[in-house]
Amino acid sequence: MTAPTLSYWHVWTGDDGTTRQTRCALTNFAMQSMGGNAAPQWNAEVCESKANVMVCVLPVGWVGDWHENPKPQWIIPLSGTWYVETTDGTRVEMGPGEISFGADQHTKPDAEGHYGHKSGTVGKEPATLMLVQLDDPRFVAARPGIFG
Repeated sequence: MTAPTLSYWHVWTGDDGTTRQTRCALTNFAMQSMGGNAAPQWNAEVCESKANVMVCVLPVGWVGDWHENPKPQWIIPLSGTWYVETTDGTRVEMGPGEISFGADQHTKPDAEGHYGHKSGTVGKEPATLMLVQLDDPRFVAARPGIFG
C-alpha cells in the first residue's frame, strides 16, 4: 500500500519582503492506529505546538485588505470559496477540503504599499474557514518545506 500525499498552499515571505504562494505536500504519512481497537489508518503528524483553533464565517463580498497572518496558521475552508492574493501577484482560490498555511510574517510593503496578502470571499455564499493558529516561534515566517 502506497502512502498518500496531501497538497497545501504555503504563503511565505521572501528575503526581499515579497510574499509568495508555493504548492507543497505533506508526505510523512504512516499507517498506524489512533488507539484501542481502531484499525490502522494513514496519519501524518505535522507539528506539535500549542495552538488556538477557531472557526470564521466570512460574509459574501468580504475582503481582508492587505495584511500579514497574525500568527502562523493552517486555514481549511469548510464551505464556500475564498481567495488569497500575495504581493508577487499570485491569486489562489480555495474551496472545501483545500488547505493553506499562512506564514507571511516580517513582510515589506511593495511600491503600492501592499504587504502580506489580501483575501476575500468568492461567489454568492459565505466562506466558512477553520483556523489552527500555532503559538510557536519556530513557525513564524516559516519557509516552504518546513513540514517535510
